[in-house]
Amino acid sequence: MVEQWPEGPVADPEAARERYNSDARATHKALREVVRADLAAAHFGLGIVVVASVVVGCFAAPVAGAFVVGAFAALFLVALAIMFLRGIRGVDALRRAYLFTFGWATWI
Repeated sequence: MVEQWPEGPVADPEAARERYNSDARATHKALREVVRADLAAAHFGLGIVVVASVVVGCFAAPVAGAFVVGAFAALFLVALAIMFLRGIRGVDALRRAYLFTFGWATWI
């Protein structure tokens, strides 16, 4: 079966590939903008976690409150380890791990 190109039978495969790559870059850029988190939202997320752990600790058990904090601390440490494995070091690694762990507050 012969593939029908939008440009007709004399389509340039290199131009089609470049158009595809250009569209993919634009789509990825738009997706990055949608899921971007900022430090203010991450601070808000950290505040939510602290308040939630205090509430759970008061009403359920102190161990349960510590479990909430421990789960987020473990997530932060895993994210930080992944940043180091990717070759990202220093303050940038801490910032990225912090945004990954607590940046979900952007959508609240």
